[in-house]
Amino acid sequence: MKRFRRHGQESQRERIKQELYGFNKTVEHGFPHQPSALGFSPSLQLLAIGTRSGAIKLYGGPGVEFMGLHDENAAVTQVHFLPHQVELVTLLDDNSLHMWTLRAHHGVSELLEIGRFTLTGPPGAPPSVTRVTAVLAHSSGDLLLLGTEGGHVFIVKVPGFRELEERNISLEKVTNSVPEEYGGRRSLEHVESLQENPVNPRQVLIGYGRGLMVVWDLDSQSAVKHIPATQQLESVWWTEDGGHVLSSHSDGSYCRWKVAGDDPQSEQEKSEVPYGHFPCKAISKIIQLPTEQGPPFLFLSGGMPRASYGDRHCISVIHSKTHVALDFTSRIIDFFVIRDGPDHTGEPSALVVLVEEELVVIDLQTEGWPVIQTPYLVPLHCSAITCSHHVSAIPLKLWERVLSAGALQNTHYSKKPWPMTGGQNLAPDPPQRDLLLTGHEDGTVRFWDASGVCLYPMYKLSTAGVFLTDSDPNDNLNQGTEGEWPPFRKVQGVGVGCFDPYSDDPRLGIQKIHLCKYSGYLTVAGTAGQILVLELNDEAAEQTVEATVADLLQGQEGFRWKGHTRLEVREEPVTFPPGFQPFALVQCQPPAVVTALTLHSEWKLVTFGTSHGFGLYDYQQKNNVLVRCTLNPSDQLAMEGPLSRVKSIKKSLRQSFRRIRRSRVSLRKHHVNNAAKLQQANARLEAELAEMELAPVQRKIEPRSPDDSFTGLVRTLYFADTFLSDSSHNTPSLWAGTNGGSVFAYQLRLPPVERRGEDPVTAHPAKEIQLMHRAPVVGILVLDGHGSPLPEPLEVAHDLARSPDMQGSHSLLVISEEQFKVFTLPKVSAKMKLKLTAIDGSRVRRVGVAWFGSTRTDDYGESGLTVLTNQGDLHVVSLPGVKLQVQYPCIRREDVSGIASCVFTKHGQGFYLISPSEFERFSLSARCVVEPRSLVEVSSQTPSSTLPRAPPDGASVEPVLQEIQKSLEVDQTVLCRDSIVCVFATGRSWRMGRVLSLEGRC
Repeated sequence: MKRFRRHGQESQRERIKQELYGFNKTVEHGFPHQPSALGFSPSLQLLAIGTRSGAIKLYGGPGVEFMGLHDENAAVTQVHFLPHQVELVTLLDDNSLHMWTLRAHHGVSELLEIGRFTLTGPPGAPPSVTRVTAVLAHSSGDLLLLGTEGGHVFIVKVPGFRELEERNISLEKVTNSVPEEYGGRRSLEHVESLQENPVNPRQVLIGYGRGLMVVWDLDSQSAVKHIPATQQLESVWWTEDGGHVLSSHSDGSYCRWKVAGDDPQSEQEKSEVPYGHFPCKAISKIIQLPTEQGPPFLFLSGGMPRASYGDRHCISVIHSKTHVALDFTSRIIDFFVIRDGPDHTGEPSALVVLVEEELVVIDLQTEGWPVIQTPYLVPLHCSAITCSHHVSAIPLKLWERVLSAGALQNTHYSKKPWPMTGGQNLAPDPPQRDLLLTGHEDGTVRFWDASGVCLYPMYKLSTAGVFLTDSDPNDNLNQGTEGEWPPFRKVQGVGVGCFDPYSDDPRLGIQKIHLCKYSGYLTVAGTAGQILVLELNDEAAEQTVEATVADLLQGQEGFRWKGHTRLEVREEPVTFPPGFQPFALVQCQPPAVVTALTLHSEWKLVTFGTSHGFGLYDYQQKNNVLVRCTLNPSDQLAMEGPLSRVKSIKKSLRQSFRRIRRSRVSLRKHHVNNAAKLQQANARLEAELAEMELAPVQRKIEPRSPDDSFTGLVRTLYFADTFLSDSSHNTPSLWAGTNGGSVFAYQLRLPPVERRGEDPVTAHPAKEIQLMHRAPVVGILVLDGHGSPLPEPLEVAHDLARSPDMQGSHSLLVISEEQFKVFTLPKVSAKMKLKLTAIDGSRVRRVGVAWFGSTRTDDYGESGLTVLTNQGDLHVVSLPGVKLQVQYPCIRREDVSGIASCVFTKHGQGFYLISPSEFERFSLSARCVVEPRSLVEVSSQTPSSTLPRAPPDGASVEPVLQEIQKSLEVDQTVLCRDSIVCVFATGRSWRMGRVLSLEGRC
């Protein structure tokens, strides 16, 4: 019938699709994976982080975020902002330099790469001559000084990356100026550090790896002072008054040198090893900042005693009589200090430390130097993420109660606001309050505000207190004690998201979460078959949690569990803080991983499933209503537990070899008759080709064997009030789908809540469906008489959804990995289907129900299924027609963990892990899009590289710009000092074309 559809109807449907659907990857939440470089602009108040994968991310005030990606697959080793400008320079480990800018486009700023440069050096020179080891962005804003592995310093004019050969500082010039007494002019090694004189920008300090430091005058091109250090140099700091230089060294010492005065050789005023007398590790970075009254702040990275504390990651802060060694949980990448005042030269206010797994900001102006909570860059992977659950449109009352419980967990953090305030957040306020819940390996559930661009931590729930484990929550072996030396102080980031990767008992891991936003009930299930039901309480409570055992084997013989043991429940009362408090516990036997979980708070029921079966639990009466074993006699693998997979590999290999042998025997049998059957095969082929012109290509899908492993594993559970026995009486029901393509339906009898003590809830088998191809059932949905999905529990009672249509006939939608099949109810006869695997070979991995609103009018929208396949493609399937609407590539098919971690929202968005510490947010909805919209501007009194200037000869530049724009067919030309940046537009993405010098002729 498709060929006879009118063209007008097709074009109208395509227009509606454009108004409903649109794919965008919008923002990355969490902490950048494998950070490698840190930069900061005091004038813009922007933080920059580079990663090993070549990403560059900028952050300002909450909601101000930018991201760029280098074309080269190389690590970012250094990031430097040009002073008082919106440009920054990145250095990669392939020795390439890249210029980036924040350019306003349609009212918001975009991070664009506008140039790249690699030092070439003289012909025939070894690579070490031009291998960049140190970068200094000069305060003039138009010079870069590049120190190299060969000891040379190249001076480059920016943003055009033009090398000023006549001003380069060669190693020979410096060597000739070194006094004879300095080791007989021995090799100076690489340039380790470049520092500008704070009071005289014409002078720069060049620090060489061997220890020598030289003050070089850029105007006279000569050395004016030498600092004859002999220890291997690690870092250099020039004090703000210009009178002293601090140097840190590989032996754990730092020195103070006087550089004021006319004496060409500096004198050492002080040399100290903070944590001697035994050998110490290198002090990799040193900073000293003055205070208005009193002694300065001194910051040292490293320097710990090598034998005793060589494995610690520390930054020492020394101020007056206070000396603290801040001990971090992962390797320190870099740090900087934020200062007060409009010109950012006042009192030190905050220490910002980038470590490998988190960003920590310490308040230096509050007693005790507490940590400041971060509004972004919170490490999601404080403990490994094991599952996720998204809840849309949270009621205000529940939202405030969760916030209140979370605030009580964060009383020991600084009250100071976030110190980085750069840029303007132009994104509109979120239309609703959304929660993202993440389950973790250590038994915690973390609640995140997922309403906007910033994924902000709200509250942390720990389930470990219910059980007896080897760990004591009060243990902290790293906490410093009074009089200890070095004076350690354990530092972790935000309490809700601090990085602490060690889980003492993997059985605590959270596998499934379900939250009812209307009642405040929460259920979580774990790795060892434990299901907890929790209720939100604003007061602390002491109570005992008793376990109800659900024997899923139901006395079947021949099965013996070989996996982990169950968790032991504490018998004594446990004090639970305000927040979600457990009051009921179900323990599955065998204690296998819980694979499916659903809560119905209106009926006071929880249903759960494992690889052995499923159960139904009345959490008000705390008793089991139903326990059903789904094990197949061949499911011995389901008894081994998640930590034993060797036998399954052997079994798969045996089955593969058997199939190969069978196919060879089959070939030998039919070889004789091949010639005789050739004509018949050709005839069949012609008939099939004729059919293919009328129907889409479909590949044959082989039915799965009932002997396949894990056929009894429960994949999905669903509650519905629908028609099971006849078409005139609707009843509550429970539906379960398994890995073997089976669907079980149970009719529930629900007495009034107040009478359940005498008249318990009962469940009776009503229907059983076996899919022909035995493909795993990943979703079940009942559609009402209008073809709409049934509302959530209590949604109608809160007037947030219309009552389902109970007059027309209901339909059952069973979603397997291979197809979407609609059955009529109550007869359960096949009505229609959509074959996904037969069309493109993909299989359904994740499915959700979403509402897609139109961008043209608020009055129109459609329900649809959001689908993610094993190929990483996203689909939208219409309801109730079950027709494929759109398809978008999203995740690489090789990224199995990313596909497995995907979670959909009720409004056409989704999240998936792109690394252990980052969620990628995407949207399938044209109307519901959450993305950063920020504007960064340079203050009017400071020069900006985007302001037009006249060319060097003073002639008008407009004719030149117009001529280049016309001849090169570029989209835009922008004058940046003495260079023209030509930007080409390719769709929505902007890309650097080339940089042309205006000196001479264009």
